[in-house]
Amino acid sequence: MALQNTSKVADFILLGFPLSSELKKVLFTFTLASYLVTLVANMLIITIVRMNSQLQTPMYIFLCHFSLMEIGYTTVIIPKMLNGFLVENVTISIHGCLTQFYFIFFSGSIENVLLAIMGYDRYLAICNPLRYSSIMTYSVSCWLSLGSWISGCLVPMMPTIWVSKLIFCGDRRVDHFFCDFGPLVKLSCSDNTMAVRIFVVHGWIVILNSFAVIIISYIYIISTVLKIPSIQSRQKAFSTCASHFTVVSIFYGTIIFTYVRPSAVNTSYMNKTISVFYSVVTPLLNPIIYSLRNESIKVAMQSMIKKVLP
Repeated sequence: MALQNTSKVADFILLGFPLSSELKKVLFTFTLASYLVTLVANMLIITIVRMNSQLQTPMYIFLCHFSLMEIGYTTVIIPKMLNGFLVENVTISIHGCLTQFYFIFFSGSIENVLLAIMGYDRYLAICNPLRYSSIMTYSVSCWLSLGSWISGCLVPMMPTIWVSKLIFCGDRRVDHFFCDFGPLVKLSCSDNTMAVRIFVVHGWIVILNSFAVIIISYIYIISTVLKIPSIQSRQKAFSTCASHFTVVSIFYGTIIFTYVRPSAVNTSYMNKTISVFYSVVTPLLNPIIYSLRNESIKVAMQSMIKKVLP
């Protein structure tokens, strides 16, 4: 993508959090540990699913793509964040900033679409169990997964192009630990109306449409499960959705609060705090939620460990 009129600023400075050096060391340790656990856990899930033929089902195919997305998402954000805990001024070039901006929302778009697809998959499994295997075939699940990646490529393209057309001059300090939309727009000394409109429209389309698909799926799921006479069967049906529902609740609780709430209640410190949660804590929790609450994953993991360790 071509950059226009941005030569007045050589690079940006990511301010991060104004904290004491002792607290920064603590946060560095926590963030690094969380990042490493996130990488290992997600790579482990991908490996387990790929090595176990019994897990070659749509649900686990989607989970593999979700784990791959989480690895990329955290890798785009956390290394710069860790650098900010060690040095006073973290610089990033304009090209690097726009690249980071694109890939953050690339990953976010994929996550929204994948969660919607996984919600629809649970709807089919519970509400149409007899037709599930004929509708959600292996090839269909692969195409749906590919579609999530294609949408991830396309959705952030226009917002990134419009941000690249902004003129940045004077203040180079980005009041965040990564190149987020709001802090970048605040630094612009040109008309940013169109960039804001494009970003808001894309955000509402992706976030709220995906969320709507999930809500509608769960309305049908709950309605169907409540009609099941057996309490044990009801609990079993709900348990198949528990991991997905937990991840959805955490993800949309933070993402809607960050990007869809009125701008009047935006504060820099609040935005950064919430960003830490969905860029560090949530990716750490997701693989734990899916692995600890999933018997098939746990059994496959035990089987793999037995093969590796004599």
